[in-house]
Amino acid sequence: MSIPPVLTLRGIRKAYPGVVALDGVDLTLQAGEVHVLLGENGAGKSTLMKVISGAVARDAGEILLDGAPVELRGPRHAQSLGLGIIYQEFNLIPHLSAGENIFLGREPRRAAGVIDQATLLDRAQQLLNNLGVAIDARTAVSRLSVAQQQMVEVAKALSLNARVLIMDEPTSALTEQEIRELFAAIERLKARGVALVYISHRMEELFAIGDRVTVLRDGRHVGTRLIRDTSLPELVRLMVGRDLKEQFPKQAAGAGDEALRVEGLSRAGLLHDVSFTLRRGEVVGIAGLMGSGRTELARAIFGADRLDAGKIFVRGHEQVIASPRAAIALGLGFLTEDRKHQGLVLGLSVQENTCLPSVSVFSRFGVMQPAREASATAQRIADLRIKTPGPHQRVFNLSGGNQQKVVLGKWLTTDADILIFDEPTRGIDVGAKVEIYQLINQLAARGAAILMISSELPEILGMSDRILVMQAGRLAAEFSAADATQEKILAAALGRAGLSAA
Repeated sequence: MSIPPVLTLRGIRKAYPGVVALDGVDLTLQAGEVHVLLGENGAGKSTLMKVISGAVARDAGEILLDGAPVELRGPRHAQSLGLGIIYQEFNLIPHLSAGENIFLGREPRRAAGVIDQATLLDRAQQLLNNLGVAIDARTAVSRLSVAQQQMVEVAKALSLNARVLIMDEPTSALTEQEIRELFAAIERLKARGVALVYISHRMEELFAIGDRVTVLRDGRHVGTRLIRDTSLPELVRLMVGRDLKEQFPKQAAGAGDEALRVEGLSRAGLLHDVSFTLRRGEVVGIAGLMGSGRTELARAIFGADRLDAGKIFVRGHEQVIASPRAAIALGLGFLTEDRKHQGLVLGLSVQENTCLPSVSVFSRFGVMQPAREASATAQRIADLRIKTPGPHQRVFNLSGGNQQKVVLGKWLTTDADILIFDEPTRGIDVGAKVEIYQLINQLAARGAAILMISSELPEILGMSDRILVMQAGRLAAEFSAADATQEKILAAALGRAGLSAA
């Protein structure tokens, strides 16, 4: 008699007003396997994972655990059955320590009911040590880097002794070394018989860590394959329903007049004497390891953080950019790395977010003009293929990739022609990535100047005309597109190469 799958989903359906998120989806999870879940943004991946974790109740279909039907009565009930999830967006309390976050709601207690802080920290430290990360369990989460916070989320999930563990974009904020450590932890979980669901838009990871892959499209199951028996082109075809002829469709627009120049930008402990020029029609990529100063540079240019020294020239004229408002007035736009906390107002609609930086454009004598707002928003929804029931849908209800498109649409609506994109395709599927790259081409062809920060070296190499490499807050190297390689960029990012002229 064969052993049943750990978890089986049959005919799962879930609908929201105006949207069928899941339409008869099947999925089986075997003990000791990594089951990759793929699909474009809005394909239903997140909804399916919320069904498994008990956060969302299905409308139809059945769930079987070890072959027996089960009704999930909420996230806590799902956890008690061994169903755990690590969400893409962090679910941590900043003022609590790493250890307190790991065992939140499940704290070990003494006989009198008092939390046993020493035992809690000892267990948490052991979990973190087993992951191979140098994090003190006593440290407040607010003092940890983004990558360290992600590893706390991983440790929290591992503390549940889950039989099924869902990982939604677990490596999006991790360095290469941290990714290797995570993969080693995943292998240990597999050896213990844990069934893992792995969601990632970094396609190369899937072949490194996956055993089987299931593809969703428009809320439907379109195929399940053994990883060893499939290929990247086949998976892309299943995801988007068409062939993508080129992963990075770069079109060189040709560099024009100077759009932005910075000289000697410095901020204590973060930036040290950074200088470069950005021209119209040019895409300049910024590479570097986490903590190298890439985002700090972008924030300083946009007026979000103060500078201690240095000059900024916009279209040849020196400017004092003391705030993001001043930057927007000068025609700058900044797509932030953290879309949910810095790029969007989640409780507002697609239309309200799209028009937010352009309030003065859409108002007359202080009164907003709804017809003009609606027209501009409709254009952005069409141009960026934003999947939403309509312009008045709250952004909170959109998938992560579609939220990212709303942020892009917001800055396009301002008509900004100097654009800073910090991780523009993070959390976006392969089909949508190509759409973003094509948009970058169109913007450059129209004379926009684009500064693109990315942790994905293939993206930097595939879409940049020039590449700047940051290391410890300094500009460590500069390469032309023709001269750049992954090896050269990594050497510079690690501090093993001197400044090279483009």
